[in-house]
Amino acid sequence: MEKEYESLDEETLFIVSQTFKALSDPTRIRILHLLSSGEYSVTEIANRLSLLQSTVSHQLRFLKNLRLVKYRREGTTLYYSYDDEHVLNILEQTIRHARDH
Repeated sequence: MEKEYESLDEETLFIVSQTFKALSDPTRIRILHLLSSGEYSVTEIANRLSLLQSTVSHQLRFLKNLRLVKYRREGTTLYYSYDDEHVLNILEQTIRHARDH
């Protein structure tokens, strides 16, 4: 039995394309994958992934604007964690799929 076709509105198309854009960048993939294991400061992310702090901050800003990550402030330090279980599931499934090949 065929599934009924439902067209996509412009807002949905935009959100989907931005999400895939976020997942198309290796640095953002690495950051999201790390955040799947816990929360980290910009410094911790930069150190663990051998990236410049400015690079990490730039990518986190992009991910935060898409609501894929969130942060909490402790003193002057921001701690980031993922904020979208669905997108994280897509990422982790894709990683497993890639590793199986």
